[in-house]
Amino acid sequence: MKRIGVYLAHPRPGSFNHAVFDAVVQQLRDCGCQVLAHDLCAEGFAPGLSADETETVQSATGTHDAQVALHRTEVSTLDALVFVHPNWWGMPPAVLAGWVQRVLAPGVAYKLGTAEGEPEGLLKAGRALILNTSDTPADREEGEFGDPLQRIWAACVLPYVGVTDVRRAVFRTVTDSSEEARASWLGQARQHAAALVI
Repeated sequence: MKRIGVYLAHPRPGSFNHAVFDAVVQQLRDCGCQVLAHDLCAEGFAPGLSADETETVQSATGTHDAQVALHRTEVSTLDALVFVHPNWWGMPPAVLAGWVQRVLAPGVAYKLGTAEGEPEGLLKAGRALILNTSDTPADREEGEFGDPLQRIWAACVLPYVGVTDVRRAVFRTVTDSSEEARASWLGQARQHAAALVI
């Protein structure tokens, strides 16, 4: 049984991001996966990195925050990760950026000081799926901004911790979307989730 962590970063209950999160969690459960589903805002995950968490070597217990310790323990056991969030200013929301900084810590998700001078990823999760919503048209996102979320996830964060198969889908533009478009996007989200565990 595959163990998959699904993380939602959107503060407003009832948002389309919540609908995507719910669809993905249900799809993965229907596929027989053990799903660890986290609505980070609803859980009150604090994004601020504390001084003790900036130590060079960390572990699941190397923090005074029980919630962070739980997430560190869980992430070390996952076969795949799914992140659902909007594109805000070309970045994930603060709660998810803070989750990355606090949970994917050295000694937990990667280690430094290898002979090649490169970090060594410690996570066993080989795959990740990122599902983004956006109100920026694709041509503008790529042409003017260079798709910063693709660089953040597929170049900066996930390879660093050992995730080599990074998949991403963007649903846009959400604000002016029809019910038909949203239903189609939810179907696509379920398909991406199912493909993650094949």
